[in-house]
Amino acid sequence: MNIVVLTLFPELVEPYFTTSIPAKAVERGLISYTLVNFRDFAHDRHRTCDDAPYGGGAGMVIKPEPLAEALDSVDALSHTVVYPSAAGYRFTQQVARDLSREETLIFICGRYEGVDQRVLDFYRAREYSIGDYVLSSGELAALVMIDAVIRLREGVITRESLEEESYASGLLEYPHYTRPVEFRGMSVPEVLLSGHHAEIRRWRLRKSLERTLDRRPDLLHNKALTEEEKGILKIILEERGDERATGD
Repeated sequence: MNIVVLTLFPELVEPYFTTSIPAKAVERGLISYTLVNFRDFAHDRHRTCDDAPYGGGAGMVIKPEPLAEALDSVDALSHTVVYPSAAGYRFTQQVARDLSREETLIFICGRYEGVDQRVLDFYRAREYSIGDYVLSSGELAALVMIDAVIRLREGVITRESLEEESYASGLLEYPHYTRPVEFRGMSVPEVLLSGHHAEIRRWRLRKSLERTLDRRPDLLHNKALTEEEKGILKIILEERGDERATGD
């Protein structure tokens, strides 16, 4: 997979690809990356990439000409273009999975008030938001998406690790523990020390259901629960005196 990042600040993006897991993926040829500074495509003396918005208002808007030339230089019309935006659709694990199937992804990193809408329309950019908040840097949001995507590529991370992560099964991940057994008066749950694999699996499933119920109950509404999950969830609700325990 080739990741292309269009940015005014490539120095913010470069360290990501030269550190830890991404660096190993690059070294092994699993991913490659191209950084394009679209200021290089501004042809006036000051290499201007922004201007005031039509209709008035605060802030500046990325001009269409240099950004479009930069997109043309990487053959953007032949590939999927992604624009991180607070006004975009929600970026989810399923979106990351879909994007991970692409061989080339092009990310536009906005600044200021954003980019001229005509560029996004012309190149059919997919707009995604990583959360209900606003960042000053499109680079940060792009890197969040890039990391979520490339770790799903074959060989970047072990399949076993991916299968047990939050959202992989539609639930949040269970809590983890390691040595020592005792830490500041707190002990590792005994079931994890038992060696009883079936009981450990069931404990982990219950903890996943509890976390999801408490932190992201919306995920339970969108998930087709197995009979085992339904049974454990009913027990949790009954123990809490929740009236939903009597429902379906």
